[in-house]
Amino acid sequence: MKIVGLMSGTSYDGVDVVAAEFTRDGETLTLRPLGHRSLDYPDDLRAEIGALLPPAATTIEAVCRLDNRLGEVFAEAAAAGVELAGGTADAVVSPGQTVFHWVEAGRVRGTLQLGAPARVAARVGVPVLHDLRSADVVAGGQGAPLVPAFDALLLDAAAAPRAAVNLGGIANLTVVAPGAPVLGYDVGPANALLDAAARRFLDRPCDLDGARAAAGRLHPRLLGLLLDEPYYAAPAPKSTGKELFHGGYLDAKLAALGEPVTADDLLATLTELTARTVADACDRHGVTEVIAAGGGVRNPTLRARLAALGEGRWRLRTTDELGVPAQAKEAYAFALLGWLSWHGLPGAIPSVTGASRAAVLGSWTPSGPPFAATPAEPPRRLVVVP
Repeated sequence: MKIVGLMSGTSYDGVDVVAAEFTRDGETLTLRPLGHRSLDYPDDLRAEIGALLPPAATTIEAVCRLDNRLGEVFAEAAAAGVELAGGTADAVVSPGQTVFHWVEAGRVRGTLQLGAPARVAARVGVPVLHDLRSADVVAGGQGAPLVPAFDALLLDAAAAPRAAVNLGGIANLTVVAPGAPVLGYDVGPANALLDAAARRFLDRPCDLDGARAAAGRLHPRLLGLLLDEPYYAAPAPKSTGKELFHGGYLDAKLAALGEPVTADDLLATLTELTARTVADACDRHGVTEVIAAGGGVRNPTLRARLAALGEGRWRLRTTDELGVPAQAKEAYAFALLGWLSWHGLPGAIPSVTGASRAAVLGSWTPSGPPFAATPAEPPRRLVVVP
């Protein structure tokens, strides 16, 4: 079965597209990567997404316009994925762009992803799986993270505890250990605050290669203020996003500091925040190896600091060494979730999300008759009987 997976994360800088072929032999599911691409969002679309995200106010009109514009972008991405698959695919997984994750007192009440799946289905002519988080939320879960289902199948926990970490806008952690349930949760910001600082103080979308952070110095008092965030001490299951870690959040911390900080020192301190919170989480679970993926692995300053913090306790690797491109891992994970949902199998893990049951994820938008149904002649009249 060939599945196209799409992913647009909390950094909202573009869409990662993959094509994967799945075959099953007994208890073993084989994934053959067929290729991946990254499609960058144009600057005006990034600005449109940013203008709608909390804590900004918005309108239903703005939500509708963005939903459909994103649908067109995802449709283009899906078409590129079908090309990667050799011209044909059985399904597309288009989880959409998260614009709000509604959390109250640690409980997720709802979640919203935009991306007009009907536009995607119309473009590629195959069923599209979307809205992957809601089924888990309805079951009492966080609706995130969902990638642990992929990590739990990929990582071998037979020898010792191992962790997978995704360094996107938010850092997500999965822990597998012998004889223990899979654990997973959102650790905190990976690139979210770094990118907010780069946009604010460098007028750039990011600190390319962590160069400015490498030139800066750690500001201990600012780091202390950042680490005081209650989210870090909250127990799992937990999830977060840019409804918490956004530019306004950073402004408030800088105001509380009450003294100027250079851009380089700010970026160095935020890099340390990401590395420290991820490393602390890995230490807490006693892991011996950390497998990293996501855009953050392309930041040598962040990656080096994370490796240094784990030295002597755990080894840092990337998913590339396991055959999964680090930049495309989440898109491959969503392709797997599509395979699971197609076969009526749950994709969320209750020990990760806190749900009362394992949910089959997503809603299907067909490109015509549902799946393999035989097309029928349209009726010419309707009769109502008592």
